[in-house]
Amino acid sequence: MVVAVVVVVVIVVVVVVVTDMVVVVVVVVIVVVVVVVIIVVVVVVTDMVVGVVVIVVVVVVVVVVVVVVVAVVVIAIAVTVVVIVVVVVVVVVVIVVVVIVLVAVVLVVVMVVIVITVIVIVVVVIVVIVIIAGVVVVAAVIVVTIVAIVVVVVVIVAVVMVVAVIIL
Repeated sequence: MVVAVVVVVVIVVVVVVVTDMVVVVVVVVIVVVVVVVIIVVVVVVTDMVVGVVVIVVVVVVVVVVVVVVVAVVVIAIAVTVVVIVVVVVVVVVVIVVVVIVLVAVVLVVVMVVIVITVIVIVVVVIVVIVIIAGVVVVAAVIVVTIVAIVVVVVVIVAVVMVVAVIIL
């Protein structure tokens, strides 16, 4: 009988640890039924004194089993709460990290666009300055050439006039 009670207790503990709360309730009901059957068999088969002792032992065993089951259920609930909290914390941390990474990527892209825009603007300004400087240089060369031609023509005309004045 003691072996049967120990086996039932071990089964209850294993079932409570492995299974769900509904199964725990079913197992407790089964344990109570088994204990009641054992009590009835012992009372019918044996003497009333032995029956009373067995009843007391069985009640103690039932109380111990119920305490163990309640403790295991409380531990299971606590573990479940801890797991839920850990999962929630991990999910929140992952979401925050992903948001930070996305914001960083967006900022990097914006900075790259800004840098490329500044480089393009600087290059365009330099090209425009070079073109303007080239136009100015070409215009200056044209002006200097025209002035040189005019000076040469004036000098030639002056020389011809001086020579003409001398000859005449």
